[in-house]
Order: sequence, then structure tokens, then C-alpha cells
Amino acid sequence: MSSGSRIMSQAYVIEVRSRTAGIVVRDGHRFNFFAATPDFGGLEGQAFRTPKEAEAAALRHISARRGRKDALVVGGR
Repeated sequence: MSSGSRIMSQAYVIEVRSRTAGIVVRDGHRFNFFAATPDFGGLEGQAFRTPKEAEAAALRHISARRGRKDALVVGGR
């Protein structure tokens, strides 16, 4: 391997708000998401162009889930 070669990882851990959301694994030109916990199950199997795109989706996902939980608490009072 030459010193100019670039090695790219095949998998990345996705963390959101200090929680492990899952991993993304390279599949050709995309990264497939595998959820680490049920909280991120809605992203299971989705494909992303980059790990950063997956991280942004995980943040949106958990923010939306949190918003729904807050709405249920307020509505239940």
C-alpha cells in the first residue's frame, strides 16, 4: 500500500445525544443503518449517502419521538 492510499472504513457507529443510535455499514456507494436500540428502530434498514447523513436522520428521528412523548404527556393531563 502506498503512503498516498486512502482507506475508508466500512462501518461507523452513529451516536446522538451521547447515545448509540446504531451503526451504518458501507454497501457500495451507500451506508445501511442498523439500529442499536428500539428507539432508533424506525431507521432500521434505511440507506444513506454518508454517515453524517445517517447521523442527521437519527437526530431528527429521536427529536420527533421526544416531541410525540411530550405531546402525549401534555394531552394526558
